[in-house]
Amino acid sequence: MKILQVLDRLVPYDAFLNDLAARIVGMMKADSNDPEFVSQRKAYELFGRRNVERWKRQGKVVSYKRPGKVEYRTSDLRLLQRTVQDYIEPPSHKESGNNKK
Repeated sequence: MKILQVLDRLVPYDAFLNDLAARIVGMMKADSNDPEFVSQRKAYELFGRRNVERWKRQGKVVSYKRPGKVEYRTSDLRLLQRTVQDYIEPPSHKESGNNKK
């Protein structure tokens, strides 16, 4: 029997795969009703305005301009929602204070 060590405990490999598969199926079912694109207003409502603006600023999500509105691909936003985020942005080279004498 294969065993997988996860931080503080040992988990049978089959149990790990079954849990992983169940989570993936759950995510796929939850996302199956999502439209391909959502308006900017709906994206702000679902994912938070600051999150969407930060992801756009960091180049992690692209906005698509349609006549009279801005839209985002829902699958991109869902992926970012499920990804662990690093909220502390590294300072730019100008701000880092690398003044060599």
